[in-house]
Amino acid sequence: MIRTENLTKLYTTDEVETTALNNINLTINEGEFVAVMGPSGCGKSTLLNVLGLLDQPHSGSYYFLDQDVAGLSERDRSQIRKQHIGFIFQSFNLIDELTVAENIELPLKYQGIASSDRTSRVEELMDRFGIAHRSKHFPQQLSGGQQQRVAICRAIAGNQKLLFADEPTGNLDSVNGSEVMKILTDLNKSGTTIVMVTHSEQDAAYANRIIQLKDGVLVA
Repeated sequence: MIRTENLTKLYTTDEVETTALNNINLTINEGEFVAVMGPSGCGKSTLLNVLGLLDQPHSGSYYFLDQDVAGLSERDRSQIRKQHIGFIFQSFNLIDELTVAENIELPLKYQGIASSDRTSRVEELMDRFGIAHRSKHFPQQLSGGQQQRVAICRAIAGNQKLLFADEPTGNLDSVNGSEVMKILTDLNKSGTTIVMVTHSEQDAAYANRIIQLKDGVLVA
């Protein structure tokens, strides 16, 4: 599903050039659950942004579903994200002005799915993840665990087969964190490929494989 060859990402200012990713060679197969670990500032989130087509590398190749996507325009990258990729963030990134149901429905609107189909899909997801009773609530009326469930529903609303999770339990207590990790594990067992950035060894233990980064270099 994912293959990179000598992938490099630089950040440049007037005074300094920082290598965030340095010649990353990586393969992630369909159906894997991969955890990306390493100290703060090692390039984990940068790797996630590049693999998730939110950012472009400076050099190297990135093959997603056998297509070299490293040099695509933002418009083309956006189309691929809509069709194939979901994102889960530490801070949930829900829209405060939208209800639970409206937050989950949003990516389906972007995909041009008919209103009746959107409604049934949203109801299905809310029932599946136990938040149907909160459908008309706003994010600030929810607990952290409930907000992350809404975020997961939104991430998979379009039946995306690849999820990127950036510290998905970072703002949760241990009980809610464990529930979120169980949800991700169940999604993976049903065929969803997951790439997760985490500082937590406990969370990383849910993954099939752990990738270690240090100073922008893949070390293990």
